[in-house]
Amino acid sequence: MISRGLLSAVVSALLVSGCGQSLGGGHGTGGEQTIKIGFVSAQTGPLAGFGEADAFVVKAMQQHFVGHPITVGGKTYKVQILLKDAQSDSTRAGQVAADLINNDGVDVLLATGTPDVVNPVSDQCETNGTPCVTTVAPWQPYFYGRGGKDGAAFTWTYHFFWGLEDVARIYQDMWSQVDAGKKVAGLFPNDADGKAWSETFPGLVKGQGHTITDPGLYTTQSQDFSSQIATYKKAGTEILTGVPIPPDFTTFWKQAKQQDYAPKIATIGKALLFPSSVEALGDLGDNLGTEVWWSPAYPFTSSLTGQSAKDLAAAYEKALGKQWTQPIGFSHALFEVTAAAVTKAGTTDKQAVANALKSLKVSTVVGNLDWTSGPVPNVAKTPLAGGQWRKATGTTHPYDLVIVSNAVDSTIPVAGKPAPLH
Repeated sequence: MISRGLLSAVVSALLVSGCGQSLGGGHGTGGEQTIKIGFVSAQTGPLAGFGEADAFVVKAMQQHFVGHPITVGGKTYKVQILLKDAQSDSTRAGQVAADLINNDGVDVLLATGTPDVVNPVSDQCETNGTPCVTTVAPWQPYFYGRGGKDGAAFTWTYHFFWGLEDVARIYQDMWSQVDAGKKVAGLFPNDADGKAWSETFPGLVKGQGHTITDPGLYTTQSQDFSSQIATYKKAGTEILTGVPIPPDFTTFWKQAKQQDYAPKIATIGKALLFPSSVEALGDLGDNLGTEVWWSPAYPFTSSLTGQSAKDLAAAYEKALGKQWTQPIGFSHALFEVTAAAVTKAGTTDKQAVANALKSLKVSTVVGNLDWTSGPVPNVAKTPLAGGQWRKATGTTHPYDLVIVSNAVDSTIPVAGKPAPLH
């Protein structure tokens, strides 16, 4: 864990003036300098749930730096964070990233929220020689979806998140505890996540005898899932999985109920991550399952603020008056990784900072990250658990996300067992 003294050195390194390829390269006037950090996420559109917490995180980080003045050579340096909305669109994500680099002159670029946002931002940084840290996209669509090859590394772009092998393990652990057979319905959209999941999942789950019925990639924001539902019913599938965007699953699940498709368990990536997505289903949300990348129950602490996962979630709920959401921790951790990388580099040279990420190890609020352990260059893996949404009692929230599987990381406490949908 990074101490507060070390944090001061981190930000000092970030803010030291430099030219050309150095961080903090001359921003500001009158001897006062500022490091510019760009942050791209989807705050509007169908992926808005992934960016819902980012304004909160950015404000908290700005306040943190103001509250802990950075002094280098008797001068105080500022941190400026520029948050941009990708509008849930890959083209716009790339455009705002390029604008942040070429027009705003950011020194480091951060991005979060599915390959649709993360990949084009990373590609812009790779093209323009800018250190980049990203998260909240399984490592396979991030790495291979950008043309990555085993044994070959990107130069400027680094990522942390779990992989499809982890979510498959979690899901199968949940399936095995419910008497639902071995036939699985696969609901995969025609996007980067859907392609990666549809290509990878059948092989990952066959070891335990599961077979996936995949009617083919569907067009996102479809309004009619009758064909898929008919296929699942004909195949006798009692397990449902997939990675639709939130509005698509809402449409699908309501139509499934209308057409009498009733799997015994559902484990859905992406769509069921957020409280708002489950609340949109009304009573149909009870016991729906998803992966849990982060929650207040996670046993990790921020290397910047000293907040536990529970503390950070509580701060969000107090500030915004609404239920915590999984991306909070990962958006916060982006700043932890940035700070640690500059500390390790020992210089403000951009290439040195990017190089430092290659072998970086840092403890964050989302877990212990280690870029030396793979699974591929440029990627560090994070812990993962499995949960089910259950109608809440004694709280102001309609549903609570209860952790029911820690098959990937036993340090994450479970609070219940998987339960069938009916």
